[in-house]
Amino acid sequence: MTSTAHTPKNTTAFYAQAALSFGVAAFSVGIAVVNLPADPWVRAFLALGALYLITSTFTLAKCVRDAQESGTVISRLDEARLERLLAEFDPYAQHSPSMFAQPASPLSPYPAPAQRHPSENAAA
Repeated sequence: MTSTAHTPKNTTAFYAQAALSFGVAAFSVGIAVVNLPADPWVRAFLALGALYLITSTFTLAKCVRDAQESGTVISRLDEARLERLLAEFDPYAQHSPSMFAQPASPLSPYPAPAQRHPSENAAA
């Protein structure tokens, strides 16, 4: 009954594609800002805006990744607890009578164990 949760793994090709795409996008924005027919202060303002956008994108990606990882860790802890409980539970275990030595309360769903008369114990 043990099942492992499928965690998708990114391939090396996906990482390469993402890095190359990011590099091309950042380079093209940089070239566009440098060749923009505007005053230098306008180009500098756009360059700082692009840099701010890039850094905030990295921060957002890190926050999303951390949130997903913390959810995965909590899920793994819950799954481990459940597995331990299921491993400890044996529905076919024979319980010894000493376990039921105390009389059951009237509200208990389990019947009280049968009591032997003291004379029956001596005969046995």
